[in-house]
Amino acid sequence: MRGERERAMLKVAFVTPGAYAVPSAMGGSVERVVEKVVPLLVPRVDARIYGRTARRLPKQERWRGVRCERFPAASKSAYFRRVCRRLRAFRPHIIQVENRPLWVPKLKRLFPDSRIWLNLHSTTFISRPYLSAEARSRCLSSADRIVVNSHFLKDVISGLVPRTAARIRVNHLGVDLERFSERSEPEDDEQRSSDLRKGRWNNRKVVLYVGRLVPQKGVHHLLGAMKDIVREHPDVLVVIVGGARYGSKRGSAYVEKLKRMARPWEKHVHFEPYAPHDQIHRWYEKADVAVVPSVGKEAFGLVNVEAMASRLPVVATAAGGIKEVVADGETGFLISARKEEIRKQLADKVDGLLKDEELRIKMGKCGRERVERLFTWQRTSDRWIELAKEGMHDR
Repeated sequence: MRGERERAMLKVAFVTPGAYAVPSAMGGSVERVVEKVVPLLVPRVDARIYGRTARRLPKQERWRGVRCERFPAASKSAYFRRVCRRLRAFRPHIIQVENRPLWVPKLKRLFPDSRIWLNLHSTTFISRPYLSAEARSRCLSSADRIVVNSHFLKDVISGLVPRTAARIRVNHLGVDLERFSERSEPEDDEQRSSDLRKGRWNNRKVVLYVGRLVPQKGVHHLLGAMKDIVREHPDVLVVIVGGARYGSKRGSAYVEKLKRMARPWEKHVHFEPYAPHDQIHRWYEKADVAVVPSVGKEAFGLVNVEAMASRLPVVATAAGGIKEVVADGETGFLISARKEEIRKQLADKVDGLLKDEELRIKMGKCGRERVERLFTWQRTSDRWIELAKEGMHDR
């Protein structure tokens, strides 16, 4: 009976890059989106996830109603060939490629009867050194549909390759509302570091950054604003959660630079090298303000949604798609990403929020309401279904 029902359904293959497994607490943002959205499409579609192998995960399984097939991915070309062999057996109506535009024209040639969608999560893989302008045009033009997570990213792509504009659709990302509303007792939080459990965290005003430690995330500007922040708030603690790469505690030259910048403020700055994503909400829950000082063109900025879901006011740069998430003056503040302005504006807005508990509570409440209305994984999956219904008729 189930086999007949599956044959009548829309068959969709989600091809992940092979960088991290699905599911995985140590995965990157691309895999996390697949992990959260695809199970919510079931039973409306017959969905399959193709990804890399990992310890303690079987090569094939049905996970949350989704068939997962996993392959070794040390060689990306061999990984792609193995995925293609399984796609031939599945014969999907839609093949959605996650953030790897280079695979789109290849799949278009191999599977002419399938619609090839590209779910583009950022500008990284449509830029050099990954793609030349000519290759970018060829890859993006090959897609039957391009799904992006922000209007900002849509505008970038349509500006780079104008003939793709009519095929681009926006589907904002979401957050797990239940997880990011939890509250735990400090003694139950095994992930928080020992010095915070011993008292560095308690009875202090906490400013939180969560994300990778790479230059475009702008953490050096946060540390550059420490003098002004500490002057007004001698009890402040800035907590920086993240590492140079997803799922890794390995350092980098930039991480070492940040630690040097933090030395004069060692009583006010705590680095947490890495926290699994299923524990990230524990860090938000004890913070007073979240900061997102990105200087790069953020496609969406999911960390803003997580902070707002946790009822935290956000101070973020008006960079890329962040403007579509944070409502300036309502759920937090948007500041300039310009080098000559960012540090002063960051310090001023953080100072104002730390001094005004009533404003923090008000903005936190507005942020939670905005997330519940606009940024849930259920909403993302429902929107995907709408796009699929539309896309099956407009080839």
